[in-house]
Amino acid sequence: MAKVLVTGSAGFIGGYVVEELLGRGHEVVGVDNFSKYGPVSHSYDSHERYTFVEGDARDTELLTKLLADCDHFIAGAAMIGGISYFHAYAYDLLATNERIMAASCDAAIAAHRDGRLRKVTYMSSSMVFESTEHWPSVEGDERKVPPPLSSYGFQKLAVEYYARAAFEQYRLPYTIVRPFNCVGVGEGRALGEAEVLSGNVKLAMSHVVPDLVQKIVKGQDPLHILGEGGQVRHYTYGGDLAAGIVTAMEHPAALNEDFNLSTAESTTVLELAELIWAKIKGPEVPFRYVSDDPFEYDVQKRVPDVTKAREVLGFEATTSLDTMLDEVIPWVTQAVRDGRL
Repeated sequence: MAKVLVTGSAGFIGGYVVEELLGRGHEVVGVDNFSKYGPVSHSYDSHERYTFVEGDARDTELLTKLLADCDHFIAGAAMIGGISYFHAYAYDLLATNERIMAASCDAAIAAHRDGRLRKVTYMSSSMVFESTEHWPSVEGDERKVPPPLSSYGFQKLAVEYYARAAFEQYRLPYTIVRPFNCVGVGEGRALGEAEVLSGNVKLAMSHVVPDLVQKIVKGQDPLHILGEGGQVRHYTYGGDLAAGIVTAMEHPAALNEDFNLSTAESTTVLELAELIWAKIKGPEVPFRYVSDDPFEYDVQKRVPDVTKAREVLGFEATTSLDTMLDEVIPWVTQAVRDGRL
């Protein structure tokens, strides 16, 4: 079993990743500065193989110290959010995440040279394919299609260049993983000064599923959606993504490779909204919605090719959207009642 450093361990996907690592018997050191949600707690906080360090992933000295006796590094820390983040924090997303990546790579290069670090597993994003005009997106397309228009997508593409450059110059081994549209529990209202309204409801500035749920739970009728609702997404369960990320970390065939991690199922935003509406309101209540002006960077289609992950890693995301929503809706409903959303 390995000792693994996970930055962004208190984040949305990070929580699932830590749980998956501990479940597989690894020792985990988590780092987070609680910048997005504020202090949070997890069921594994007191686990004997888990150590949490409150700190900033831009702190090269801290990361270098922590990585000195680690076998693996899952570089997951990032300023991240839903579509509204791309506009509200266009500069911060670029500048903050660049500083995180530079610190992470500097520390990892030193730990690989002087310690026992075997590999860095980098968290990229489906947004590297933001400007594509053909689907499904295959690994390698990100270097052939036009670069992303959003600063967030552009920076996530830069993450992949960091990974390859650190290997090219310093022989630091890597694996790149690209999660698609994570769905799960654990998101709260993001901290920050920006306020985004959808109809009469203030969004959590997180992701589409919790925002749709909270609007319906709060009684919004008709439901406000961005654009016409034809945007195609692949909603993937957080537990499945964590399994894919950790498998990519462990698997010898993942060395210096990149993988799309996603369900194979396409769903439009309108289909998603109607499904959530029926689960909350019941099938007897007619689904009513209105279209708001979409955000500039609201990509109309994100469809991955998942063949490589299946054939090389033996990984498939199998949790259905129906099952995900049966877990997420009660969680968000309770969060609304508690005032957390």
